[in-house]
Amino acid sequence: MNSGHQHRIFGRRAQEHILILASGDKVRHMTVRPWMAALAFCFVGVFSIGYLLATSYLVLRDDLIGATMARQARMQHDYEDRIAALRAQVDRITSRQLLDQQVVEDKVDKLMEQQMALTSRHGKLDNLLDRAESSGLTEKDGAPTPSSPVQSYAPNVKDKRASLSGSGIEAIEKQLASGAPADATPDNSTLAYVPATDTVGDRADRVFSKVTLSLKDVEQDQRSRVEQLTSDAGNAANAIETVLTRFKIPMPETAARKNDDDAVGGPYVEPESNDGFNNSLAALDGALTRLEAVRSTAESLPFRNPAIGKDVTSPFGNRRDPFLGRLALHSGIDFRFSPGERIRPTAPGKVISAGWTGGYGNMVEIDHGNGISTRYGHMSEVLVKVGDTVDRNDVIGLAGSTGRSTGTHLHYEVRQDGHAVDPVYFMNAGLKLATYIK
Repeated sequence: MNSGHQHRIFGRRAQEHILILASGDKVRHMTVRPWMAALAFCFVGVFSIGYLLATSYLVLRDDLIGATMARQARMQHDYEDRIAALRAQVDRITSRQLLDQQVVEDKVDKLMEQQMALTSRHGKLDNLLDRAESSGLTEKDGAPTPSSPVQSYAPNVKDKRASLSGSGIEAIEKQLASGAPADATPDNSTLAYVPATDTVGDRADRVFSKVTLSLKDVEQDQRSRVEQLTSDAGNAANAIETVLTRFKIPMPETAARKNDDDAVGGPYVEPESNDGFNNSLAALDGALTRLEAVRSTAESLPFRNPAIGKDVTSPFGNRRDPFLGRLALHSGIDFRFSPGERIRPTAPGKVISAGWTGGYGNMVEIDHGNGISTRYGHMSEVLVKVGDTVDRNDVIGLAGSTGRSTGTHLHYEVRQDGHAVDPVYFMNAGLKLATYIK
């Protein structure tokens, strides 16, 4: 009843498919269910898809293999490009390293040349400074000495070939560690160029530039000091010459100028390079030579006071004679001395008279050259003999009152070409020359 009712609602029931298989006398039948049909359809579909995939693989296999090989070739080319770029970077850094090392060595060579030049100048300048100090122009401690800057800035020769290999390796390792060249662009186009920020050569240039400027400043200071000393020596020589000319003393360089071309010769050789500093040293040497000559002449003359701090009892010139009471020429100056007090000459020279000499009593006469001599009279005792060479600090006798004398004193006399000259002229000139002579 239910079945009939169902057929009325959904229609007629579908007929089942029967598959009949006959083999001889045997007949077999099998009912084909819907799920069997679905299973068979699925199997056929899977088989068809597998067949199509296998056929496609066989057809497209060569293309796939070619694409894979091409991809591998591109990857290989990329790595080869990267390796080539790194090699180029290593070669560039190595070349720059060698170039920097050569630059450093060239700079060191130049500094060594400057050091040798300053060292060679040191001996000349030190000798000239000694002479300037002895001439009273400068104090050696305050003079410029080239040895200090040289020792401060001169590089060590042993270290000038120092190896710079470590810097290149460290630079490469830093680049490799950072990975900047490989990541710069996808095709690694920037691997062939790595900008250098600061190289050994750049740092060496800065250091050597500072050292060179410092050495130039030292040299300029030395040259200024030498020029100042040359000017001072010339001025001092002129001042001494002025005084000597007033007393008609021949200048020592006059004879030298007359004989400049006498007894000289030799093969002609091209002059050395014109070095301004050496020329200034030569100028200073000439000025000091001239100063030493005129200074030596001035120091050999009686420009000093024979009795510093002593009272003058009788000046040079006409006076009333203490024994005759009439006018007479007093050819010297009388200084009050204590009995037995030491008497020293006013300049170095040679003793040409020593002993009793008439109204002078015990007298010593000293020849100072250039026609000038001095006399020391009325001494109680003479301590030198004829032919002795005396200096300013030597004691030539003891004060007394021998000869025509009214009391213990020193009769001091200056003679030029045999004629008595007022000693005051020489003593006043000595005051002007006090800063130039000892």
